[in-house]
Amino acid sequence: MTKIKFGTDGWRAIIAKEYTTDNVARVARASALWVKKNFENPSVVISYDCRFGGPMFTEVAAKVLCEEGVKVLMTDSYCSTPMVSLGVVTHKASLGVVITASHNPPSYNGYKLKADFGGPSIPKHVQEVEDLIPESTTIPETSLEEYKAKGLIEIVDLEQEYIDQVMANFDMDAIYKADLKIAYDGMYGAGQNAMRRLFPNAHLLNCDFNPSFRGQAPEPLAKNTKGLAKLIKEEGNVAMGICNDGDADRIGVYDGNGRFIDSHHVILLVIHYLCKYKGMKGKIITAFSVTDKAKKLAAHYGLEQETTKIGFKYIGEIMVTDGQDVLLGGEESGGIAVKGHIPERDGIWVGIILLEAMVKTGKSMVELIDEVYEIVGAFEFSRNDLHIPNDQKLAIVEKCKAGEFKNFGKFNVQRVETTDGFKFHLSDNEWVMIRPSGTEPVLRVYAEAPSTEGVQDILNTVGETILV
Repeated sequence: MTKIKFGTDGWRAIIAKEYTTDNVARVARASALWVKKNFENPSVVISYDCRFGGPMFTEVAAKVLCEEGVKVLMTDSYCSTPMVSLGVVTHKASLGVVITASHNPPSYNGYKLKADFGGPSIPKHVQEVEDLIPESTTIPETSLEEYKAKGLIEIVDLEQEYIDQVMANFDMDAIYKADLKIAYDGMYGAGQNAMRRLFPNAHLLNCDFNPSFRGQAPEPLAKNTKGLAKLIKEEGNVAMGICNDGDADRIGVYDGNGRFIDSHHVILLVIHYLCKYKGMKGKIITAFSVTDKAKKLAAHYGLEQETTKIGFKYIGEIMVTDGQDVLLGGEESGGIAVKGHIPERDGIWVGIILLEAMVKTGKSMVELIDEVYEIVGAFEFSRNDLHIPNDQKLAIVEKCKAGEFKNFGKFNVQRVETTDGFKFHLSDNEWVMIRPSGTEPVLRVYAEAPSTEGVQDILNTVGETILV
């Protein structure tokens, strides 16, 4: 028996190793038992992204749910995670399931859990589902068609419902009339169809069906999207580049010069536009790895700010707590949720906010960033993912816990925060953070400084110090 352990928002594993139809059936059985225990007339919205085996694994999960008497609302094609989350709300379902491994390498697939409020299931409920996973279970032989005939399966068009939501919430007429050229790197992911439909004149890159992602993990970082930077520079008339991860709940952005805009800057840009130009208010929630500039910008606009552990489920839980009026929740990995939409990361939605910001203000991405810098100061950020043996990774973490790092070369540690990982403040505007990944065999090292050179200096020096 494989022990199935959930991570931040569900389960991920390597296809054909731990991620098998039999194990998907076990997780689906637990999901069915949980919704039956917690809801009358339970129903589940389920779909999949572009990874290998998506339809097959979805069919297995749907059959198990139906066998338990749970109604299943499923799609007949891939769609993004935010589309499923929105679908849970639209159809008043008990739970959402997405067969996806998000930004992980192509050898992975996964099983994300989405709550009835349209965001990640809260940690308590994720644990409850995990606790219900049986040691083994069977996959029903009944066909999907038979379950449809019994009224237990309904086919829904989550992509169209999502597009309708976009058209109802943005001034798309103004965006279309402005005719700003955008470039989009779908990273072979589940956002490609919707973006093709919403922006038929966009320059499209990696927007075909390729479950191998050509060997590249679909994570919207600068190192993974060099083709998008090249396209923007070559075209010369592109106002913005957008890239999404495999299930399109994360975003990466490029300005019109082909320069990557990291998620810290995106978070600040969205706050700035919503507050200054749209007059919106609310609490700002950021994960521990996000720039402290978010605190400074929130204070500038008179907004409350709260820092959470890493994992969007912690942000989502606050967003749906009674009495909380949240304007934005964001994390370093490019997952951002905003007021007026579902309490869910949504890479396409945030991209349209930035596009609308340029149209409504008449300013370029660079000019809007300069406005933010006038308030919080200029900064740069970067991250190294260290693929090192597990024993070496654990040894470094233990040294952090023991307080052994008083300095990293010439950089003296002024103070340390340990909300989730270890954030070493080196000066008022420089910090480095060390944290093991919760989903991959990786030690992440994050750094912020006023300049690109400063960031690299910190990363190089820290690497030389800890990798001994």
